[in-house]
Amino acid sequence: MKVDYIALSVPIFFILIGVELAYNFYKKLNYYRLNDSISNLSQGIGQQLTGIFMKTALFFGYKYIFEHWRIFEMPKTIWVWIILFIGVDFFYYWFHRMSHQVNALWAAHIVHHQSEEYNLTVALRQSWFQGWFSWVFYLPLALIGFDPIMFLTLSSFNTLYQFWIHTRAIKSMGFLEYVLNTPSHHRVHHGSNPKYIDKNHAGTLIIWDRLFGTFQKEEEEVYFGITKPLASWNPVWANLHYWDDLVKTVRQSPKFSDKLKVFLKPPGWFPAHLGGFQQAPEIDVDKYRKYNPDYQSKLTGYVLLQFIVALAAGSAILFSYSKMETVSLILGTIFTMLTLVTCGGLLEQKKWQINFEYFRLALSILLVLILKFPIGYLVIFITIQLISVIWFFNLQKVNPSIDEN
Repeated sequence: MKVDYIALSVPIFFILIGVELAYNFYKKLNYYRLNDSISNLSQGIGQQLTGIFMKTALFFGYKYIFEHWRIFEMPKTIWVWIILFIGVDFFYYWFHRMSHQVNALWAAHIVHHQSEEYNLTVALRQSWFQGWFSWVFYLPLALIGFDPIMFLTLSSFNTLYQFWIHTRAIKSMGFLEYVLNTPSHHRVHHGSNPKYIDKNHAGTLIIWDRLFGTFQKEEEEVYFGITKPLASWNPVWANLHYWDDLVKTVRQSPKFSDKLKVFLKPPGWFPAHLGGFQQAPEIDVDKYRKYNPDYQSKLTGYVLLQFIVALAAGSAILFSYSKMETVSLILGTIFTMLTLVTCGGLLEQKKWQINFEYFRLALSILLVLILKFPIGYLVIFITIQLISVIWFFNLQKVNPSIDEN
């Protein structure tokens, strides 16, 4: 039986985020910003929802090769579990490394690196489209004959392990730094400092980076994020912006070979007529500024309410999608995604957000009536949405600057 360990761990993720957040406030560390954290969590919610529509098909890709082309029949002994654990971690390393060295793969993976902060919410900042190709790297395990459920289990735990290493609260772990991927090693991986770029691709075991020459110890201060900042809290744009850059480069490249190389070469590569390869710039400490657009403080409560609505809707879908009708699943996902876009747009105070928000609120009430929720849920949801309409209308009256950008 397939068990979604990632989904089951979501409550634990939020508890640990709460613990780190409390520690952050107690020590006055400034590891968290509301806008950045909501953006990170929005990506995680979106990734889980989009994953619903592809995870079954991708799992059956592995399963098909195992059932029809496997070379051996691997027993389910403790030693096979250990070997498979090492195999999963090995192929994760190569998937992760290639995601940094091939533009078409980086276009998806870049989402995980966009945050300019480093805390446990960053662990949940995941690409909506990476799952379309990541599974291909593990197919040799199916060919050898490792059971699909065993693979799915260990792959999930490989992902779960990487949650806790997204923290600045833990500095060094002594001798474990030589074997395991630790917070220190992974901070390096998220750095935009030139010496830290494309280093420490490990999942659980750092030994792969040490063996294959991609290891870098944490030394000077790490500046988190990507070399060309996203500068947006919009979750949809976060998943599409690098594709937009690639397409623009393709349009400026008359040679077919250059068009192809745009997708196959590493990030920073450009055809000769566009200047050739561009190295990552050194961090200018004096000019370095994190993306942090101003927004009216009175918007905070409204944004938090809408994010909680999106989180509740997304969680309900995640834990009950197998029992939902396809139409309900699609409409519920659309509503959740639109709500996440609302949160990002309000935190940037975008002009288009005014009409968009009224449209979203009206659409949400229509959708819930179409979906025929139980009367209790229907009353609660419509009440929240009506409160939102009134609240948002009043916010524009007391905060006219919301409509100036």
